Amino acid sequence: MTMSTHFQQLLHAASVQPEPQRLLFVFAGANLPSDATPAQLEGFQAGRGGELEPLACVDKGLDELTSFAALVDESRQASPPWQVVFIAGLPGLDGQPPSAEMVDGALDAMVEGVRTGSFGGFLALDPAGEPLSFC
Repeated sequence: MTMSTHFQQLLHAASVQPEPQRLLFVFAGANLPSDATPAQLEGFQAGRGGELEPLACVDKGLDELTSFAALVDESRQASPPWQVVFIAGLPGLDGQPPSAEMVDGALDAMVEGVRTGSFGGFLALDPAGEPLSFC
């Protein structure tokens, strides 16, 4: 699949939901802990391992999203370099989009989930738009 395929599938899935959706994004970087072992350092230098650190978060309506490439370009201007973006959908209620309070609470929960490694319910993509899985 191409960079845009997974993201386009996500946009389509969100667009057919019964309630209006906001998509939530947490951009995270990978760092190596200060007490890393030589094996961890070697893995990290090869692009594996490390600890995830949330760097930025944002919510977007479906009308604000055109392509994954555009999202990446925008994120590169607004946040530090990142290695993974976590994405979740947040539905509104009774035909209305989610309130600002709902969005803020959900973003706070996502950021905390990234910090603690509790992100199994989020879509994770690398900067090329490829899905990631974590062991």
